[in-house]
Amino acid sequence: MDPSASVTNSSSLQISQFILMGLPGIHEWQHWLSLPLALLYILALGANILIMITIQYETTLHVPMYHFLGILAVVDMGLATTIMPKILAIFWFDAKAISLPECFAQIYAIHCFLCMESGIFLCMAVDRYIAICHPLQYPSIVTEAFVIKATGFMVLRNGLFTIPVPVLASQRHYCSKNEIDHCLCSNLGVTSLACDDITVNKFYQLILAWILPGSDVALVFSSYVLILRSVLRLNSPEAMSKALATCSSHLILILFFYTGIIVLSVTHLAEKKIPLIPVLLNVLHNVIPPALNPMVYALRMPELRLGFQRLLGLSEDTSTK
Repeated sequence: MDPSASVTNSSSLQISQFILMGLPGIHEWQHWLSLPLALLYILALGANILIMITIQYETTLHVPMYHFLGILAVVDMGLATTIMPKILAIFWFDAKAISLPECFAQIYAIHCFLCMESGIFLCMAVDRYIAICHPLQYPSIVTEAFVIKATGFMVLRNGLFTIPVPVLASQRHYCSKNEIDHCLCSNLGVTSLACDDITVNKFYQLILAWILPGSDVALVFSSYVLILRSVLRLNSPEAMSKALATCSSHLILILFFYTGIIVLSVTHLAEKKIPLIPVLLNVLHNVIPPALNPMVYALRMPELRLGFQRLLGLSEDTSTK
């Protein structure tokens, strides 16, 4: 047996865990950020649970559009919960160590939930396209069976396509450095510690981004271009206003979500010069949308807002004022 090979193999076994150092450059006072992050996490959980309960108990919301919104709430809670408990543990208890299997599992969960959120936004865009551009066919096309099939397809698509990301990361040899300048296990942050070539990892990461979020964003904006063209042809200003109001909440969140991904990609190029910015933006992009989505929908959708009021027992008070 080649002695050098045995040395490499034995050295690769030395690392049994990674150390998540937190936010680069501000390790001494990063714990002060734990309070706003914890509040965002609590808001994300509370608001999304409220949306799910409201949709469940308000019979007027038992329509496909709100079913997709309920699924988005589940995905948002999953995304935030994937990272926030560990981040708060790092800030509060200095629990920086994470085992390799836990780290690879977090990589998978983050990729899966992010792609799932992108997929649900696509489903919601298709729902609005059919409702506005083909209103007569809408009841026969977008049914509960359609929602189940679309959601099942997205779960299967994202679950399968993201499996190679942690699998490829786990096949690398980690034989020296194990400190990650991050609050979470990002794929490129982890694989950059590998002692062997990571070209395949980078290539699949790029392919995955083009196949899933890339195709989703193209289809989403194509749907809204067709919706806008159809709305501008309406003769009734009232109908035009109602159609635009229905789509505006979706479009606001879709723009925020995909703009965040683009900004993350751009700032990642400047990571060596200013490492804090891409790391902080990465964390915020995983926790702000889950907290923001319910508030935007509550403000922009009267039916959902009325459902909140009924659930919280405020409808009688508001009606008497």
